[in-house]
Amino acid sequence: MDSLEQVCGDVVSCCACPRLVAWREEVGRVKRAAFRDQEYWARPVPGFGDPAAGLVVVGLAPAAHGANRTGRMFTGDRSGDFLYAALHRAGFANQPHSVSIDDGLVLDGAWITAPVRCAPPANKPTIEERDTCRPFLERELALLPQATVFLVLGQFGYQGLARFLGLRPRPPFGHGVEVPLDDGRTILCSYHVSQQNTFTGKLTPEMLDAVLERANELLGR
Repeated sequence: MDSLEQVCGDVVSCCACPRLVAWREEVGRVKRAAFRDQEYWARPVPGFGDPAAGLVVVGLAPAAHGANRTGRMFTGDRSGDFLYAALHRAGFANQPHSVSIDDGLVLDGAWITAPVRCAPPANKPTIEERDTCRPFLERELALLPQATVFLVLGQFGYQGLARFLGLRPRPPFGHGVEVPLDDGRTILCSYHVSQQNTFTGKLTPEMLDAVLERANELLGR
């Protein structure tokens, strides 16, 4: 029988996309100056969180010097700082920061994943790479039976999740958009927590807090 542990192992050992393999490993060799003394993960990054999660957060792909360095989703970069601080305020995380895979972070009622598991050049995976990675997301979600709310961060994650869930027609993406599904589950949309969005004010803490508050309402928390 499949398990989250088996999915994790299969993700970490995947070498299916040559462009992504080459990039993640090159980043791990060259490194950023601030992290030159650290050993990079430089492999695909598995999902992370509570197996009994009601909320699934769907990002885009690992950041080159964030999750590709630390080995955990949204860990070790400012996007993660922004996201986990919000999850902490909403009661989904025991602490507001995520700096390393052994920093004590625990999620309560939430699981974090992405449609693409390797860091892509320029943070832009191809549709082919997303589709190659799709079975991991399918298996993962099938093993999270209590998940009824999906928070997608950005349009790429929304498109990938909507395709997996068979959502047709697909309402246009926008921050705060709520898409109820026929089976009682719900998709909530938010702008991505990228520095490009958070530094410019396109996405503020208050905006993300409002979406997570709605997630809590839907989950009855």
